[in-house]
Amino acid sequence: MLVASERLPEDAAQRHGRLRDYFCDKDATATRTPDGWALELAWPGDPDRHVDPALDVGLAWWDADLRRQDMAAARQRSSRLLRCLYDSWTLASWAEWLQRSGSGALEQLTILHVDDHRDLDAPRLVADGDGWRDLISGAACDLGDPGSVTAAIESGAIGMGSFMTPFLAAAPQVEVRHLIQPPKGQRTLDFEIRHGVVEDDLIEPGAPRPAIELVPTEAGTGPGRYRMTPSLDDWLADLDGRRLLLHVDMDYFCNRYDGDSDWRSRDLPLDPPVEAIERRIDEVVAALDACGLIDRLEDAVVAYSPGFFPAEFWERADDRLTRGLRLDADRG
Repeated sequence: MLVASERLPEDAAQRHGRLRDYFCDKDATATRTPDGWALELAWPGDPDRHVDPALDVGLAWWDADLRRQDMAAARQRSSRLLRCLYDSWTLASWAEWLQRSGSGALEQLTILHVDDHRDLDAPRLVADGDGWRDLISGAACDLGDPGSVTAAIESGAIGMGSFMTPFLAAAPQVEVRHLIQPPKGQRTLDFEIRHGVVEDDLIEPGAPRPAIELVPTEAGTGPGRYRMTPSLDDWLADLDGRRLLLHVDMDYFCNRYDGDSDWRSRDLPLDPPVEAIERRIDEVVAALDACGLIDRLEDAVVAYSPGFFPAEFWERADDRLTRGLRLDADRG
């Protein structure tokens, strides 16, 4: 991949920061050539690139042979449940659900989003006819074609922080209920999901990338709305007749690292002990069960988020959550 010389800073540190901000999950190396900057992309494998000192504990539970640079592709399907390390795979699971269910299913769909983040960044996709084009690979990406979504995740065009945006852009009638803990979530807030674009500023400057803006509203929940709340009652209110997809990023329960190498100096981290994590898992499961929603979940994705949710808790938390949701089939 080649970008014009003026699109990246000459200063190495500034250039590194610019590339990290743009590509997010994937590492980019820039080499000066007579024609501009030649970029090489790779999933990070250097141990120093990963902030969790206990990462090997989690990887040994997941797959003893899994290398760090292969974590981005790691996923395991068991019936309605997809386990993954990077939650970008949530979009692929939703695309598969959509292919099975048909576009009419979107009319009554609510996403139950359990996460310490909104995941509404702009992916590295651009509008292209009735679909999108992957800025990294150049390939078409269409929510109706799960294989193309998988390819865009593998290229890095769709990442952990941006997987929600393409789905909402393609399905503006969908409702999102986002359960979030303090300190990031202090009270129930309702928003209108407003669709737009942001201009790409590196690979194809000016090209329109899908974007989401959340606009505060007093109108409550409903199609095209986004509720963010720390309250289990507000999260699950008035869901009769809705079709339900569940996404759980385990960093909702503990986000010790938040992808930050300076995590020790952060103010007010979400870093409870494992006993408190298990209690909160039980509370979330009990709330879903009390509302009769567990058996109505048509698809569930659980992501372990290396560098966010501590790896030493992956095994215990997985057992607690999947058993509670009655999705505890063997990993395979």
